[in-house]
Amino acid sequence: MSDFTTTYRTDANATLEEPRTEGLADVGKPTLPGSADAPEVTRPTTRSRRIAIANQKGGVGKTTTAVNLSAALARQGRRTLLIDVDPQANASSGVGFSKGTPGPSSYDLLTGADLDEVIRATEIPNLDLIASSPALAGAEVELVDAPGRESILRTQLEKASQRYEYVFIDCPPSLGLLTLNALVAADSVLIPLQCEYYALEGLSHLLDTLARVQQGLNPKLEVEGVLLTMFDSRLNLSTQVAEEARRHFGQRVYETMIPRNVRLGEAPSFGQPITEYDPHCVGATSYIHLAKEIVSNVR
Repeated sequence: MSDFTTTYRTDANATLEEPRTEGLADVGKPTLPGSADAPEVTRPTTRSRRIAIANQKGGVGKTTTAVNLSAALARQGRRTLLIDVDPQANASSGVGFSKGTPGPSSYDLLTGADLDEVIRATEIPNLDLIASSPALAGAEVELVDAPGRESILRTQLEKASQRYEYVFIDCPPSLGLLTLNALVAADSVLIPLQCEYYALEGLSHLLDTLARVQQGLNPKLEVEGVLLTMFDSRLNLSTQVAEEARRHFGQRVYETMIPRNVRLGEAPSFGQPITEYDPHCVGATSYIHLAKEIVSNVR
């Protein structure tokens, strides 16, 4: 990143725990690292696009985006896998698998289960799920001494590289080992940014983490895009945050903005993505537009 220099360990056991940074005072302006009848579409056997959805700040629409973007792409006939590595399991419940539902989970995947054993089909055509589990809450402690602990998820997902067109990983609202596994496994990161006061604060920390992962563990990791969420055109504050984000991140900010929408808030309680719960509301149309924007954004 151009605003500061970071030195990393480069040995085989490199982690994020021992960075040495210089000139971090100047991080105010961060720089980015580089329907039910929907037919299943046969696509070329190319490697899937793996996108982690991350922000260490909670309540920014991260899981809402993971669920509804996955469903929107699936409804467009694109084979999609949603992976929930957040112990809260909200992404899982958002597609009909409530927390504590018996069955294999992402915890099992991280602790040695085969990929085929943990994938579950959802009621949405073209959308599969690897559900969360309460056991994930202790996974970071259990995996601390595991060989290659940062790369477990990446190794497992190589087996699905030609099975899905899109793989989305819903991360916890933290920058611990679960999120690190997602970042190492991903090609890019989608960052939801709430149109609220202090929205940009802490983002430099996330971008610093992405830079460290780039340097030591996943050189090809890049920012897929910044998504403005909870936008309310009636509020000057929302407009100001949107303008500030575009000033900081330029074309990396999606044209699509996700508005505040009551139906978006109601859908999870019915265990449905917004595309199923109310496909004609403004929240659903926004995520459908976002899906189209992401499909066209092939770098």
